[in-house]
Amino acid sequence: MTQDPYGFTHITVARPSADVVLFTLDRPERMNATNAVLHTELAGLARRFDQDSGAQVAVITGAGRAFCVGGDYDDVVSSGHETRVRMMWETIELVSGLVESRKPIISAINGPAAGAGLALALLADISIANEDANLSDGHARIGLAAGDHAVLIWPLLCGLAKAKRYLLTADKITGREAERIGLVSECAPSDQVLPRALQLADQLTRLSPQAVQLTKRALNSWLRQAMPAFEASLGYEMVTSFDPGLGAAVDRGRGG
Repeated sequence: MTQDPYGFTHITVARPSADVVLFTLDRPERMNATNAVLHTELAGLARRFDQDSGAQVAVITGAGRAFCVGGDYDDVVSSGHETRVRMMWETIELVSGLVESRKPIISAINGPAAGAGLALALLADISIANEDANLSDGHARIGLAAGDHAVLIWPLLCGLAKAKRYLLTADKITGREAERIGLVSECAPSDQVLPRALQLADQLTRLSPQAVQLTKRALNSWLRQAMPAFEASLGYEMVTSFDPGLGAAVDRGRGG
């Protein structure tokens, strides 16, 4: 695989084939948790991919044993008003970018995914999950309203009853269970997740790009209708992020 000069710091870019680009989140020592740099890079990822005239399909995965476990806990507590507002705008860019991107994106969820990582994983057009990996929207566990993607996409994927079951409790769910309830497209053994994602990417490249892109565009009309709910949930997350008890909630969440 030859490297591609996207200019990212914490995302490596490779070309497994002529029309496919592979993005690998690359902070394995932190389970690919988002620092300020990676969060900014994720926010612009879909837009940058759309501008890549040499690629028809993207696959996104994580280096090491995790896909992306979201933001570092310490950053949640220590960040000030300016940083949180910046992250809010970047989250809007990340989510809207995935919804509006023309080209198909496949997530190879090789390991644990949470927070912004789970948003990236589930808002991909096709998601392949490690059957034993834990997926978690843990916002409620650390005292935050679920605001980065879940209100937008979970009810459409797995229904309102299951969405409430997991988002209100912040319970973890395996890739196997996620497939059973429709939260991900497929699950696979850990060593088959990326190969299966690349196989599907190759399959998509053999179809009419215009047909694939316009089919995606039409399907994502459901998500566009739900964008006001997403922005409301993101605002509620911002409100809870300034709760004086947030630090204690984060400490409790670490033990959950």
